[in-house]
Amino acid sequence: FGPLGWNIRYAFDESDLETSVAVLRRFIAEQEKMPWEALNYVTGQINYGGRVTDDWDRRCLMAILSIYLTPDILRDDYTFSKSGIYRAPKIGSLNQLVQYFSDLPSTDGPEVFGMHENADVAFNSQESSNLMFTLLSLQPRQTGGGSVGINNDDLVIQLANSYEELCPEILREEEAGPTTFVIQPNGLLTSLAICLSQEMIKFNRLLQTITSSLRDIKQAIRGFIVMSADLDSMHTAFLNNQVPSIWEKVSFASLKSLASWFNDLVFRVQFLRLWLTKGQPLVFPLPVFFFPQGFMTASLQTFARRHQEAIDGLSFKFNILSIPAEEVTEAPQDGVIIHGLYLEGARYNPVSKQIEDSKPGKMFEQLPAIHFIPEVNHIQAPHTFQCPVYKTALRKGVLSTTGMSTNFVVAIELPINPNDGEQKWILAGVAALLNLTD
Repeated sequence: FGPLGWNIRYAFDESDLETSVAVLRRFIAEQEKMPWEALNYVTGQINYGGRVTDDWDRRCLMAILSIYLTPDILRDDYTFSKSGIYRAPKIGSLNQLVQYFSDLPSTDGPEVFGMHENADVAFNSQESSNLMFTLLSLQPRQTGGGSVGINNDDLVIQLANSYEELCPEILREEEAGPTTFVIQPNGLLTSLAICLSQEMIKFNRLLQTITSSLRDIKQAIRGFIVMSADLDSMHTAFLNNQVPSIWEKVSFASLKSLASWFNDLVFRVQFLRLWLTKGQPLVFPLPVFFFPQGFMTASLQTFARRHQEAIDGLSFKFNILSIPAEEVTEAPQDGVIIHGLYLEGARYNPVSKQIEDSKPGKMFEQLPAIHFIPEVNHIQAPHTFQCPVYKTALRKGVLSTTGMSTNFVVAIELPINPNDGEQKWILAGVAALLNLTD
């Protein structure tokens, strides 16, 4: 099921299973009482966990093992899933065991893994997207003679012209309003103002790359300059509605098609220009940032400077608002109000104020605005699910120098039904996303 299961695909093999079985045999033979906690730790953190590099995958691994490595498995009525189909068979004859395994479904559904039925939809959508990508890559560059209509070169020039018209102007510090870059008594800008200036640098580099490459692709098609490898790749990407690699190198994280990506870019730059000219906004759409982790740190640093607290001891607690982001009339004294997050694998019920199972066929649900409140030595609130937030639905990133994935942003605490427990939502692969695929 792709990222709904593991963020990263691991090469688990028979040796992991054989080692775990050997450890189980040894525990049974040498211990008077089964040390379930030790068995979970050795199997999950060492035998299988030795291959796992992502902390959220490790949490998922331990949640899966807790279904099977538990004293409850010795009860006759214990099942591995709600349907009751999957269970540890009762002691009996060989024929009875063979019959049990013969009666199991030939194809395992999502429920055996603790997932919602929508996981099947996600899998089929992923397979379809991969198929379409392969077909597009096999498509010939130019149609044969005698075809009616516009040729590929003219189409690319038309697209380049339209994107040139849509492309926003670069963000200039000269446009800043009187309250945007205010020098504090200590001679420094506010942390959020520094965050804005850093985002401006990143977006300006992207906008300049777009502007120059659009000009070059038109000149290359007309024969005025050499068609480089980057421009040739850009030509193909335009025909396939994909973001050119020359843009991706300096772009924000996104899995969108070219048209959707460009609309997203325009929205992001519009928000930053509004912040630049009008001053700090009341609410922040977290998806607009190149580096949302930096924005989170800037929010914590603002609190740390105001209250003279060490930033190392700060983290966020969360308050989900009952009003839409558009109806917020004043900024909070501490922290920031965030919106624009999408929940995958579950949905938020504004009536019960808890997360619940997704509706069939509804893959994503938008979360309400959330107040991120800095707190010293924060401890996770009871009856909450620690939900990871990722930039894209791919979830997989590169391990940074901090040991965190570059795709991971922050973990938010979402209220849950006390009867469900966190394990249910871990197995369901619930996560919040900043950017949908399209």
